[in-house]
Amino acid sequence: MTTIIIFFILHWYLSLFFQTFFLHRYGAHKMYSLSPTGEKVMYILNYFCSGSSYLSPRAYAILHRMHHAYSDTEKDPHSPHFFKDVVSMMVKTRVIYNRLYSRAQKPEKQFENNLPDWDKFDKFADSVPSRLGWAFLYILFYVYFAPYWWLYLLLPIHFLMGPVHGAIVNWCGHKYGYQNFDNQDKSRNTLVFDFLMLGELFQNNHHKFPLSPNFAKKWWEIDPVYPVFKLFTWLGFIKPAKF
Repeated sequence: MTTIIIFFILHWYLSLFFQTFFLHRYGAHKMYSLSPTGEKVMYILNYFCSGSSYLSPRAYAILHRMHHAYSDTEKDPHSPHFFKDVVSMMVKTRVIYNRLYSRAQKPEKQFENNLPDWDKFDKFADSVPSRLGWAFLYILFYVYFAPYWWLYLLLPIHFLMGPVHGAIVNWCGHKYGYQNFDNQDKSRNTLVFDFLMLGELFQNNHHKFPLSPNFAKKWWEIDPVYPVFKLFTWLGFIKPAKF
């Protein structure tokens, strides 16, 4: 059982790290720059850590920029205040994401600037064979290591890890918690030390300062990814943007 729990925790946090550090802080907001090679390395690492729930950095970035521009209005792609439950919210979000990914929906010009775009890799990573291949590997791992049947209930979370993270952040971050700033929306900080979502639940802070790599703003708040940002800067892996 210990092996399964460790595997689940690793998948949760590695997938989440690349979602917040690469897709969100880099893809959507360009809080730092990468070399062309560095960007491709991040694409590949994101793929291996996200697995069956891989998200296109380009489509994610556009979707997230729309969320900031239209936060908690009818044009927000995933405000919880326009849906009866979290499932219907994420289904609608997926529909918009798919349109952006397939380029069936052309984004507004304000959302198109400086997007990460590796179309060939996206087509491979987002393909049905790729997603099914990852799902098969997860199942195989559980067949080999899971000693109890109820552990198999974790498999759907592995299959949909990215959407699960998005559901928690988009629902809780705009419904539950406290507000440090009046942003003219319903964004909230759900946790003081966001160990669960690696800083993503500091939504109120982030909507006030969308270009700041540190999502924590009060002395008693902790964004666990910001020290990683500082370390990668010191090591020369990334170059912080100047705004």
